[in-house]
Amino acid sequence: MLAFWRFFYKRTVSYLKWANSLGIRIFIDHLRKNGELTRITKPISTEYEVASVIEAMGEKPVFFENVVESSMPIVAGLVSSKDLIARAVGTTKELLLPKLSSAIEKPVPPKLVERGECQEVVEKSVDLNNLPIMRYTEKDGGKYIPSAIAIVKDPQFAGARNMCFHRLMLLDKSHFAVRIVEDRGTDTALKHSGGELDVAICVGNSTAVLLAAATSLPKGVDELGMANALERTELVRCKTVDLEVPSDCEIVLEGRITKEKTSEGPFLDLTGTIDKVRQQPIIEIKCITHREKPIYQTILAGRNEHKFLMGMPKEPTIFNEVNKVCHCKDVYITPGGCSWLHAVVQIHKVNPDDGKKAIAAAFEGHKSLKHCVVVDDDINIYDPHDVEWAIATRFQADKNSVILSNQPGSSLDPSGDLSEGKKATTAKAGLDATIPPFATGKGFKKEQYRKIDVGKFL
Repeated sequence: MLAFWRFFYKRTVSYLKWANSLGIRIFIDHLRKNGELTRITKPISTEYEVASVIEAMGEKPVFFENVVESSMPIVAGLVSSKDLIARAVGTTKELLLPKLSSAIEKPVPPKLVERGECQEVVEKSVDLNNLPIMRYTEKDGGKYIPSAIAIVKDPQFAGARNMCFHRLMLLDKSHFAVRIVEDRGTDTALKHSGGELDVAICVGNSTAVLLAAATSLPKGVDELGMANALERTELVRCKTVDLEVPSDCEIVLEGRITKEKTSEGPFLDLTGTIDKVRQQPIIEIKCITHREKPIYQTILAGRNEHKFLMGMPKEPTIFNEVNKVCHCKDVYITPGGCSWLHAVVQIHKVNPDDGKKAIAAAFEGHKSLKHCVVVDDDINIYDPHDVEWAIATRFQADKNSVILSNQPGSSLDPSGDLSEGKKATTAKAGLDATIPPFATGKGFKKEQYRKIDVGKFL
């Protein structure tokens, strides 16, 4: 009997650890045990080779053990599918949207702990060249970190933490050029602080932290609270700056965003095209902390992991806004729209104007959205042929379209107005492809053939 209770206790502890705090290492181990993680043991270079192998493998989870330029191994492909993302936060693909929606609506303040695994080693003598920072394509302006999340505090919001992705171009052993998008969280905090700001940059994060960093919450709301709502995310204070970081991340770079600027780019962006060179701020790194034997996490810019991390967190923000005006059933940020610029919104239509209300709400839920299609709940939003059928049979351009000119847009849209030094602008279009409230003599639903057992005739 004692042996049984020992077995039961171990299984229970193991389950609770999995259910409450997956973390990057636990998830890597889960993939390894499932036979889903490819291990590359032969020597490989950060100069194009690692990126090329990740691309050739279709971004499936892969672990590079023997990196030529660094003692740190590299992992990639952990968020390359919706199934992987769902499993990493302890749910299924079908339940992922409501789980994200709930975490956005009800963030949970994270606990501050005394010690964190990310500070097992403290390096005050900084040399960024020891990290396996990669060169991805031959057009890159330099070596880049595209997978880092930056944490800052905005003084105007009582020091509220803001967390987001910023690509980092290596300049020398202690400096990066950082791409900061205008009028987003970090840019706003910089303006409120006089142009300089302490920053903590985390590499090798749980999927929950990555999703929260990619989600735009209202200013003043702690995005780490969203991460903690998705899975337990404890924080630890940094060693040299007044910031807190996830205690179980792999690597933390502590430093300061300075007023000094330099050329940043070119580099691949979300659309899969090469982004232009800009004058961007320089970050000075003053301290590096990391786990014993840290794991460096990367993603490929413009590919699946980048798209899922950027686009998918916008689905619940659209979902929540549309539900304020009508009954939203589902939202899909489409890969054909660069997982950023296009969305299909499925509603249960009750009132004649629900479609146009949903369009306005969708643009509110995702400020960078360029084109939105609203469909009824009989349309499969994940099937582009079904969505196109709804547009072909239920939509009239002069009655059911919404055209908005000179709108705040995305710097990712190469056809928008991307004038240097100001927020990008674009034209936006919404298509109400729901069943119209009038009769035409033809139906608006597909007729189905009778179901039959073909085996009877074979």
